[in-house]
Amino acid sequence: MSNDPLTDRQHPNRTGFVRRHLTAFATLLSIFACLGGLAGLWIIAHGVSARDQPTVIEKVLARTLRHLAIPLENRRINNPLPLTPELLALGRMHWADHCATCHGNDGRGQTEIGRNLYPKAPDMTLWATQKLTDGEMLAIIRNGIRLTGMPAWGDASGHDDTQNWELIHFIRHLPKVTQEELGQMKAMNPVSPMERKEEQQEDAFLNGSDATDSPHPSAVKKKEKP
Repeated sequence: MSNDPLTDRQHPNRTGFVRRHLTAFATLLSIFACLGGLAGLWIIAHGVSARDQPTVIEKVLARTLRHLAIPLENRRINNPLPLTPELLALGRMHWADHCATCHGNDGRGQTEIGRNLYPKAPDMTLWATQKLTDGEMLAIIRNGIRLTGMPAWGDASGHDDTQNWELIHFIRHLPKVTQEELGQMKAMNPVSPMERKEEQQEDAFLNGSDATDSPHPSAVKKKEKP
């Protein structure tokens, strides 16, 4: 806005335009300040436990911001890889090895980690996920989502998105996944050292051998006593 009254009189439309935008900006700041204050009060009253379910407002706001954060040209990208049984098998293998820990082999998020995240791992067989465009899925996989358990995967520059596109084909397939496929994926899931030891002990028990050939530490200590 000019300090010259003559200039302002010569350009009344510009002056009104600036004032309207300043008013709108101040109003938006006030709204965000009020929302921030309410959010702060809600957190103080309810705590920050990850066991709580996100409110409807949180869900709507998060999904809207996620949608707007993905550029329009990226949302319009279609999967460049043709769907074939071989490609679907690669996507299934990638899912079982990288994604199933949180999302489950069936994509419903009913795993120990998935159930206890905030927000919870979504049921990816439902329309809320399936309605996303290929480009939106790619952006989420490649970049992750802040303040959730979703990490960024693959090459940040996007030079090699082949595995991501294979994965997107399998995500589209999740609502139709078969019991046979789930059985195949179970064999591909990562196994921790503790889980591997428990499996070995169970196999030894079922085979009739003693899974605890070495004596228990407490028994050793007792023998050492005079």
